[in-house]
Amino acid sequence: MKKVLLLIAGLAIFSCKTEPKIDYTVLSGKIENTKKGDTIVVSGGDFKQKIALAEDGTFSDKLVTDEGYYTLFYGRNRAALYLTHGDSLHLTTDKLKFNNALEYSGTGTTTNTYLAKKLSEAGNLNFRAVYAIEEADFLKKIEEMKSEALDRLNNTKDLNEVFVALEKKSINYEYLANLMRYPSYHPYFAKKEDYKVSEDLLKPLDNVDYDNEEDFRNFDSYQQLVSQHYMEMYYNDSLKAESLKSIKGLKSQNIKNALAGELAYGISPSNEDNEKLFGTIKEMAKDEKLLKELSEKYTKIQKLVPGKTSPTFNYENHAGGTTSLADLKGKYVYIDVWATWCGPCIEEIPSLKKVEKDYHDKNIEFVSISIDQKGAYETWKNMIKNKELGGIQLMADSAEKSKFVIDYVIDGIPRFILIDPEGNIVNADAPRPSSPKLIELFNELKI
Repeated sequence: MKKVLLLIAGLAIFSCKTEPKIDYTVLSGKIENTKKGDTIVVSGGDFKQKIALAEDGTFSDKLVTDEGYYTLFYGRNRAALYLTHGDSLHLTTDKLKFNNALEYSGTGTTTNTYLAKKLSEAGNLNFRAVYAIEEADFLKKIEEMKSEALDRLNNTKDLNEVFVALEKKSINYEYLANLMRYPSYHPYFAKKEDYKVSEDLLKPLDNVDYDNEEDFRNFDSYQQLVSQHYMEMYYNDSLKAESLKSIKGLKSQNIKNALAGELAYGISPSNEDNEKLFGTIKEMAKDEKLLKELSEKYTKIQKLVPGKTSPTFNYENHAGGTTSLADLKGKYVYIDVWATWCGPCIEEIPSLKKVEKDYHDKNIEFVSISIDQKGAYETWKNMIKNKELGGIQLMADSAEKSKFVIDYVIDGIPRFILIDPEGNIVNADAPRPSSPKLIELFNELKI
């Protein structure tokens, strides 16, 4: 009998198979009002996967990656995701009202619905109003926001413990990021240039670890904290040496790569330290794509020094026909590269209109080049009319991919350019209309 039992036990060992470990999430869904060839991208940390949409807007794919936070991008739209191995998550929405129509079904629904609501509520926040209020009221407001976020998290049923713990860290980082932004945002939004915050305001930031690889991977708010911390350190460092040393000394290569990308924006036609900054970024970054793009940018910037022949344009004029740079020869040309969706661009309009008025009879033309997509053509025309925009209003032929934009290495707008009467560059990164330095430059040139 004992032999029989041993035999059965032996057979059981050989007949039982280990369940395969599932290391992926199945993501499927449908987006209404898409067009042929559209894709979505799911990314987070080092992970990035492009998924093609069928003609009817449906999609399905396996995402073989770590569990955690991710972002789904569709054009300018985005959705927060939390992926768990073994889940089969289904998403439906509409391209025309992406976040408002976003719904989930399948496993992982509760977690991702929570994130969708959180992102939607954050989008409804009156950002300007919050940062414009006085310090005591601001502190009270962000503490209320933190408390409400924790209540919402605690009152959401069926969330797993790991996610809840991560969300508590996320909510705290969001609070700290709001705190860190106040000293620079309040003077701007409240229009108090010389405003100084109280000494104790930023004390909660004293114990933040700005070199946490895992938190940098997981939390957008922590990424913002790290970025602002090191960029403020860099721009407040007159010689830049100590701040760059601190960045290069970080343990996390992913953080160094991200900061290298931030520093790359500093390589511009108006920066006298381009060579030093370029060399430093090459030393610290291990991102081949970034380094390739940076080398191309650095090479192009060498062609944008004062006195060099300016790249040219020939674009549709709102008033009719087209206008080229050659058409304006004989006058200085002050160019504003902008878009109707760009908040900082819109904020410069009153100052630009004033400068145009003050110099309307001088030897200078004011040209605004919109890099809006063709789909925003009517929006562009209406804004010119409604805001009574003056000067020469042009629309670039291929938005941000237009040759003039690429040749001038424009990676952020608004961007202002000054060209002399012979078509040569005076300043490829000229002062904004709101800056007193612009009038100083005009006076130096005797315009």
